[in-house]
Amino acid sequence: MKIGVDYYPEQWDQSMWERDAEAMATTGVKVVRLAEFAWTKLEPSEGVYDFAWLDEVVRIFSRYGIEIVMSIPTNCPPKWLYEAHPEMIRVGPDGKRLQLGIRGHRCLMSPVFMRYAKKITERMVRHYASITSIVAWQIDNELEAYPCCCDECRNQFRAWLIDKHDNLQNINAFFGTNVWSNEYSDISQIEPPTAYPQMWQNPALCLEYNRFTNDVTANFIHEIAMVIKRELSRAKLTTNTWFCENTPDFYKMYEQLDFVSYDNYPPVRVPEDPDEFYSHAFHLDLMRGIKGRNFWIMEQLSGPTGSWMPMSSTTRPGQLMGYSLQAIAHGADTILHFRWRTAVAGAEMFWHGLIDHSGVPGRRFFEFSELCKTVSKLGVIDTTEIVSDVAIIYSPDNEAAFRIQPQVEGMYYLEQLKYFHAAFSHYGANVDVVPPNADLSGYKVVVAPTMFVYDQTAAENLYRYATAGGTLVLTNRSGVKDQLNNCIADKLPTVFKELVGAEVAEYDPIGSHEQKIRDFAGNIFTCRQWCDILTLTTAKAYAEYDDSFYRSLPAVTLNRYCNGVVYYVGTVCKMDFYESFVGNIMKQTGIPRLKGLPRGVEVTTRTNGLDDFIFFFNNSEKPASINLPKAMFSIIDSIAKDQLDLKPFGFDIVKK
Repeated sequence: MKIGVDYYPEQWDQSMWERDAEAMATTGVKVVRLAEFAWTKLEPSEGVYDFAWLDEVVRIFSRYGIEIVMSIPTNCPPKWLYEAHPEMIRVGPDGKRLQLGIRGHRCLMSPVFMRYAKKITERMVRHYASITSIVAWQIDNELEAYPCCCDECRNQFRAWLIDKHDNLQNINAFFGTNVWSNEYSDISQIEPPTAYPQMWQNPALCLEYNRFTNDVTANFIHEIAMVIKRELSRAKLTTNTWFCENTPDFYKMYEQLDFVSYDNYPPVRVPEDPDEFYSHAFHLDLMRGIKGRNFWIMEQLSGPTGSWMPMSSTTRPGQLMGYSLQAIAHGADTILHFRWRTAVAGAEMFWHGLIDHSGVPGRRFFEFSELCKTVSKLGVIDTTEIVSDVAIIYSPDNEAAFRIQPQVEGMYYLEQLKYFHAAFSHYGANVDVVPPNADLSGYKVVVAPTMFVYDQTAAENLYRYATAGGTLVLTNRSGVKDQLNNCIADKLPTVFKELVGAEVAEYDPIGSHEQKIRDFAGNIFTCRQWCDILTLTTAKAYAEYDDSFYRSLPAVTLNRYCNGVVYYVGTVCKMDFYESFVGNIMKQTGIPRLKGLPRGVEVTTRTNGLDDFIFFFNNSEKPASINLPKAMFSIIDSIAKDQLDLKPFGFDIVKK
């Protein structure tokens, strides 16, 4: 377990470097990230390289025993490069080149950009190949599936479509271009989606373009990775990611990289509404599921955030440590805080680091120091991992299709995934968030919410899992679209009807309007957004609607399929339903449940196969007490405890 920081020596006077490194070492910092925005400093003019300043930084940190993540600075090409080759600037959906002045303006498909990107990569890796303190290389920064509409991207998109669909006739047929007289008579007529809202545009075109942009991003990473590996075969490669405007396909992006890195900025304000999601536990489990193993946090919340938006509140006492330990609980093995010093210039000067503009360490810094001391005690969990009985399926295609055609006001793809995740977490269950093609055989329960776009491999995977005796949960808006994002001409849930044992006779998109459902035990719950009105074939009703014209008709079903059990949730409820529903499923499948956990307390278990270590995180602003079934040894306090008393955002780890 390592705690580190992001550091920008090019933004500070050279006289501060040694002082900062010494302070980091004294504090307990084990790793720093360098150089992700320093291209101009490294290549001030074309073909003229200056590594002397970075050499000195590397020497200083190496001398203090601090490891280094070296970054390839391709996110911010120099002004001289843009000036010489304006054709490498991205073109927006409005057909205009982006204005320069911030970052990330390069087109990843531009041959010119790729040539220069490979050149700076090769020079950097060759120069630092012998430095053993460099433990990893980060490619670029926060890459997205950029919707570039330059000539190169338009032509490559057309070629990509022809390669996939063979000819223009097939493209017309698959895209349904006979709607609104949009037939293509020449390949040159195919354009990326425009600046119009995507819900007004061809859904098949929009989804295929999204897939194309994801392939572009993955290809860029592959090309740069190959340059690094050619110069330094032992290099460990990553790139940092987050949920952004053009969220990339994480599975494709990390396919050829060694480990996942996530930029983790949980909210500092805890909402009063219990149905409002604020915990980043789901995000962290998704990051672990991308490659099915532990990951890094490359940027961790350190203070108030503010750059392209007004500043947030400052972190509450305990949050800086609590959120870092929460990440460790969910599989992060290394956490770097953004950043050591708060910038005094540039757009991110109010995205606060550990040390404020004054340069004087304050409350947040001292809490970070305590975090470093705490993590130094956690060597016993270095070789542990998370083993889960529950999996939730996340699909980039489904998320993209939901963005393209929102189904009803307020409904979004991730919501139902988060509801189920929060419900299982409420009982202390570990949860894996996995891709649709993951091996599901080891899970007692698999939840596949909103399987909106049909994927044959994913569907066969779910059928195979249920046939073998698994417990599967499907939800509304499943089986709606085919692979090209066109509606399937069959009764919903179309390809999943046999699994579900019911058909959707009609649906009611109720949006923010609230209605009621009643489960088999007579419990009443509030539902909203969407109501599938179901006709049973082989299934039985688990819950029925309690009002509207479809009162007494099934809302949630249970079906015995081969050796397995399949549930179908035809509506979207509030949190109390999911906790009740999941509690029943856990009881039926034999998954252990922790009952009576205070609201906001999160429990996760990491294991080395012999010993289990249970993490308790009070992700709330109120103190919480948890009675343990027996006295357990606290790794944090080095004493046995039969009760845990956690302050707001407090943490403890006990050996089971």
